[in-house]
Amino acid sequence: MDALITAVSKANPSTVVVVQSGTPVAMPWIASVNALIHAWYGGNETGNAIADILFGNVNPSAKLPLSFPKRIQDNPAFLNYKTERGRTLYGEDVYVGYRWYEMLELPVHFPFGHGLSYTTFEMSGLKVEKKEEMLVTSILVKNTGDIAGAEVVQVYVSQKNPSIKRPVKELKGFKKVFLEKGQEKVVEVPIEIKYAASFWDEIRDAWIMEKDTFEVIVANTSAGDRALRANFEINATSWWNGL
Repeated sequence: MDALITAVSKANPSTVVVVQSGTPVAMPWIASVNALIHAWYGGNETGNAIADILFGNVNPSAKLPLSFPKRIQDNPAFLNYKTERGRTLYGEDVYVGYRWYEMLELPVHFPFGHGLSYTTFEMSGLKVEKKEEMLVTSILVKNTGDIAGAEVVQVYVSQKNPSIKRPVKELKGFKKVFLEKGQEKVVEVPIEIKYAASFWDEIRDAWIMEKDTFEVIVANTSAGDRALRANFEINATSWWNGL
């Protein structure tokens, strides 16, 4: 299949590749094709769905639920895949998905949350407010293209000076917004502050929310291209259990 795609794309620069798989696959030909649709497994109607997207009847507005690595060796579970004498090790710990690739600065084909459409969007005017126990992120999203479509506002949080090693950032909330051509809308993503800031303290056997500065990063992929940023403060360290 890789040889076929390579040959066809050389003969026709307008080649579109449609991949049906449940996971990322190797793409040695990716630089030579102009468009890629990852169709997953859509069931009986998947052919009609793919045709609607290819011929422009539907504007694709999906986002990847995982990162697509360049090599299988880059995958966080690569060294721990399969059992060894009945043991399954989760050596990647909390560094799964985009957290792994960001911590090691490994380039990927497509980052978590990535997804293009037949229109374009612009985000601006980020505001972050603490309202009692809630952190409310609001942002203006505008459809700057020629047709209606949907964008996903992704809200990540990064602790500035944690007492332990933590991921570069963590997804804490998201919201999908549908916009007509030229339409703009303020999108709010409310998150409980304790969920936005805490990590599990194994010594105390409880969640800990440390006194620190936290950065809110809003983008449309985990890669954070053209991300908007703001800060909030936790003024005192506290521990909590339950929900």
